[in-house]
Amino acid sequence: MQDEIATAAEAVEADAMPRRIEVHTDAQAAPKGVLPQSVNAKPLKQKSPAEWAYERLILYIQNFESQLDNEHEVAVGFVGGDAGVLRIEGMGFFDPDILTFYGSDASGARTQLIQHVSQLSVTLRALPKQVPQDAPRRIGFELASTLTDG
Repeated sequence: MQDEIATAAEAVEADAMPRRIEVHTDAQAAPKGVLPQSVNAKPLKQKSPAEWAYERLILYIQNFESQLDNEHEVAVGFVGGDAGVLRIEGMGFFDPDILTFYGSDASGARTQLIQHVSQLSVTLRALPKQVPQDAPRRIGFELASTLTDG
């Protein structure tokens, strides 16, 4: 077996391109499609940890929401502390290393969680919609529009 020789340009490009590898027992759970162009538009080394974490969280949220029925919306649970579960209504980042989540907690109180990327550990959860007659809110698709518009 021969080793493949890469040019310097190919090595730099390979180092700068993000990869996503996932294996699932349920094919429906696997991410669909390719990464948005904007995720690959700027080399990883030029992205802050906050920007890079934000972009990837959007992709995970969008994939999670694509598997939900019309009776559920995405929420995020935070590991550690007593932040509990937050129904996601918005998300953002502040370079170089802060992520923020906007939404409401289980009691309906407006909530904002500000977290350093080094402490990021979230669980995506499906919660019943708050108002049964309303269409479910899909924040992942709203957030994803920031990746393509850029």
